Amino acid sequence: MYICNIKTQNMSLQTQLMDQMKTAMKAKDTVALQALRAVKSAILLAKTESGATEELTEEQELKILQKQVKQRKDSAAVYVEQGREDLAKPELEEAAIIEQFLPEALSEEAIEAVVIATIQKTGAEGMKDMGKVMGMVSKELAGQADGKTISTLVKKNLAS
Repeated sequence: MYICNIKTQNMSLQTQLMDQMKTAMKAKDTVALQALRAVKSAILLAKTESGATEELTEEQELKILQKQVKQRKDSAAVYVEQGREDLAKPELEEAAIIEQFLPEALSEEAIEAVVIATIQKTGAEGMKDMGKVMGMVSKELAGQADGKTISTLVKKNLAS
């Protein structure tokens, strides 16, 4: 499996995808090619949805990438539960390939610091304010943290 650094700021996601697909084809890397084609397909679907604009925003692209990674990790978890590591492995490999397009993930401590700062800034008290805090933190950390981690940390800090 090839993995290369694709963090090029001035290149569009679609251009990066196409470049990586060419590289995967030349390397005959079927797992990478399948993952990249799935992302490209998801982007095309999002572009053609009714009411969609011509170009996707960076935030929309990040959401698509995160969804693709989450789907693969969820599938892998189901396969592992069923004792099918042979099916889980390609799912995790595809997730790793797609994750290359996402910004560097933050550590749990860094996410918690943002959660605490947001709680203090908004004056949130208790679980009734969870939605407000979740919305602000999710927007601020778009692409750098998954919703499950954010949710867990918001619950923990609002309960204390």
